[in-house]
Amino acid sequence: MPAAAAHILLPCVVVISIILMLLRPHNIAEVWWISTGALLLIALRLIPAKLAFSAVKEGTDVYLFLIGMMLLAELAREQGVFDWISSVAVRGAKGSCSTLFLSVYAVGTIVTIFLSNDATAVVLTPAILAVIRKVKISPLPYLFVCAFVANAASFVLPISNPANLVVFHTGMPPLGHWLAAFGVPSFLSIVATYLVMRVYFRADLGGQIDHAAETVKLTAPGKVVLWGLVFVVAALLTASAMKKDLGLPTCLAALAISAVASFVAKTNPLKLFREISWSTILLVAGLFIMVDAVESQGALQLTQQSLAWAQHLAPVAATMVVGFTVAIGNNLVNNLPLGLMAGATIKAAQVKGLLANAVLIGVDLGPNLSVTGSLATILWLLALRKENLNVSAWKFMKLGIIAMPIALAAALGGALILAKL
Repeated sequence: MPAAAAHILLPCVVVISIILMLLRPHNIAEVWWISTGALLLIALRLIPAKLAFSAVKEGTDVYLFLIGMMLLAELAREQGVFDWISSVAVRGAKGSCSTLFLSVYAVGTIVTIFLSNDATAVVLTPAILAVIRKVKISPLPYLFVCAFVANAASFVLPISNPANLVVFHTGMPPLGHWLAAFGVPSFLSIVATYLVMRVYFRADLGGQIDHAAETVKLTAPGKVVLWGLVFVVAALLTASAMKKDLGLPTCLAALAISAVASFVAKTNPLKLFREISWSTILLVAGLFIMVDAVESQGALQLTQQSLAWAQHLAPVAATMVVGFTVAIGNNLVNNLPLGLMAGATIKAAQVKGLLANAVLIGVDLGPNLSVTGSLATILWLLALRKENLNVSAWKFMKLGIIAMPIALAAALGGALILAKL
């Protein structure tokens, strides 16, 4: 194929694939649009097969991390850990809707920090909904908590969001540097998002809970899983502190805990693998191919030029421009492909410090604007549809258009303050 034709056709295939992924016509899953687009790039020889293979291989650490986290989340769900946590939150509210809202927000924050935002969106959401339905109160505020805190708390630790691995990839900062850079911005993001949501849902949270929640006891296998999760977090934090890749330790630890918990519960551990969303792994692999394809056509030069232009601005202006541009961009193309491109740009331009941090904050927090912003939010929406609940894109955006900019400005402001210290 002539180079000129390929130069036009390649971005068309990528853009159309991403648009179809976001729109999901005929309810065809996102993975099939991206996979078809990636295969077209190879079949039409728009990219060499060797480049496509190299792009897929590049994402190995991300795949292993996702498999490990999905396995842990499914294991925790199967052994009732999320049901137990949800019932504890409801009983701890002591009949107050506002206290329950705070409890669910705290639980969502903890789950996001230590099990990633996908676990909060996909696994915690149904557990919270089941308990809320039993006490017969309006579920919407508590369900929105699961979606919004999944992004607001997703940059507390490197393991809190797969996008973190995508953005920094081979340049992941050690744990101490990560906490120094993102500890304060994360705290401000979490607090700002909570305050906005508390005010937004004030009419729903003024009442009392009239029906008592059932007491859920944690089984012996559930206790094994809970302590196993503590072990996994400790292992991953150690790996992060030693600047090691997180994918393989996550996957190996998940396999070990699954084996022990299944032995205690006398169940077949192999059935857990059927519950893993393998299509998500395929989706991410397809996105790696597409981003490398776009990079091969010189798109990286454009993003590098934009970042270079921002570097000439005053620090406050540069941080806000980069953070908000990336955040809004998430909602146009989804944070995974944008995160891949942003990570490649940071690496190629050798950008570190404040602007690199602003990029990550924008990638992680920007999806709170719309339902198309991140994979976690899309999965949250699908989880609600399985429970016969339909949240429109407009209903989500009415809250997001308030919560996201306020939280993002607070987080970027925190990053600026840290940079000046």
